Amino acid sequence: MRVYIPATFAMLTELSENSVFTARSGWGFALTPALVEFYTSGDEEEIADAAFQDAAEASLRLLAIGDEEKFPHRRIVVTVDLPDEQVSLEPENGESVVKLSPAQIQLDQVAALHVDLAEAEEQTKAAIAVIDASDLGDTDAELTVGDAQDNLMAWYDPSELPFLIELL
Repeated sequence: MRVYIPATFAMLTELSENSVFTARSGWGFALTPALVEFYTSGDEEEIADAAFQDAAEASLRLLAIGDEEKFPHRRIVVTVDLPDEQVSLEPENGESVVKLSPAQIQLDQVAALHVDLAEAEEQTKAAIAVIDASDLGDTDAELTVGDAQDNLMAWYDPSELPFLIELL
């Protein structure tokens, strides 16, 4: 199953150094039956993008923790292909939410890496500051988070991971 995992640059560094990283709290996002049912129209690719966007927003929450030192204002999503038995559907937590067991992701399971561009950092920083208010329905905060979510993330092949770590 294709799963989108919210991450930070420190997690990418761990993946590069150890060929494994742990999905924070074991959560990911995927094209699930509940997500397909939620959308009344759209093809599979469009609906999968909704799961990707959920992971990108969850990356904001990881950054809000404040422990990312090198790039505290860049969202990261790691796209992985996992065996179905490693993934449990968790629709009560959100249509696209899945629980990973084990939560360790091997480098050979990574399909792609997605990283905010430098130009997106200011909007991402603003979104981090209001992510909780957005979750509580504050309209201005929702717009700020939406602005950050509108930024395209750069795509990298997993083979580019060492260069990404070194050159960023």
